[in-house]
Amino acid sequence: MRFSLSSLSFPFFLLMALWFSSPALAQNLPQKSPAQPSDSTSAPNDVEGVSVEENVPYMLPVNPQWTLDVYKPAAPGKNRAAVVLIHGGGWIGLDKSTMRRMGMFLARSGFVAFSVNYRLFDGKENAWPTQLDDVQHAVRWIRANPEKYGVNPERIGAFGHSAGGQLAALLGMVEARDNSAADAKYSSKVQAVVDVSAPSDFTTEKDPDAIKFFTSFLGGDSAKHQEIWQQASPVFHVSRDNAPFLIIHGTQDQEVPIAQAQELYDKLQSAGASVSLIKVEDVHTFQTPEARRRLAIETVSFFNHKLVQDQ
Repeated sequence: MRFSLSSLSFPFFLLMALWFSSPALAQNLPQKSPAQPSDSTSAPNDVEGVSVEENVPYMLPVNPQWTLDVYKPAAPGKNRAAVVLIHGGGWIGLDKSTMRRMGMFLARSGFVAFSVNYRLFDGKENAWPTQLDDVQHAVRWIRANPEKYGVNPERIGAFGHSAGGQLAALLGMVEARDNSAADAKYSSKVQAVVDVSAPSDFTTEKDPDAIKFFTSFLGGDSAKHQEIWQQASPVFHVSRDNAPFLIIHGTQDQEVPIAQAQELYDKLQSAGASVSLIKVEDVHTFQTPEARRRLAIETVSFFNHKLVQDQ
């Protein structure tokens, strides 16, 4: 697997330069009880039939890295299926705003989408599994507040690209390890996963620069800390009980080779889990209109099937 950390982002339906802002030094704050919906957050606003509420805290104390944006149909409703959107950025950059187009698209399709921020690794603070802990708390927060956003807490999916896809995959495979917080009574596991251009097996990494990064990010080298590398790799959590998966990957992806998607697909299929793999003739960030259009259609069709029709 060969990672290019400068291109692990995913601007959905938006042609944009691939970039990384320098992450602000993150405070490694302790996990606390789920935040309650706050009147201090920005008020919802209707945009083209979609109600958007930004910077909602999902954990306390209030911190920009523990916030999410909510996209829901402007028309009143209840018991809608929800989708957690997880941005890419190599676990070190970008934020929830890069999923805005996907959030708008899903809301227009009848879903309530939650685009989440999570703490970013800055070379010292917020090493793995901080990112997974955060997105798991976000799922628990949604389940703790279903009435406010009109969602069915038993119908939650996850969509992620690249680094976000790795996190989304694990949301469909494992429960949160932190059961000390007030949200522990809620499950952190989702009911369907769309995994786009994501790594699935860190143990196969051969590139020296990537190995150096992962040794720092994962808190140790693979020889002495193999269990951590495996814990972060979705292929080592495969079981029949995993959530249904839709894996979408570009055949020309030079950052995360399609072999990563194929390995995850093969193992899920062998385990008897529900999984589909779609190979798209494009690169890591799906730059052609045809590829992005297919991604949109396949994503909505999958979530409709697994979160709406099958329930």
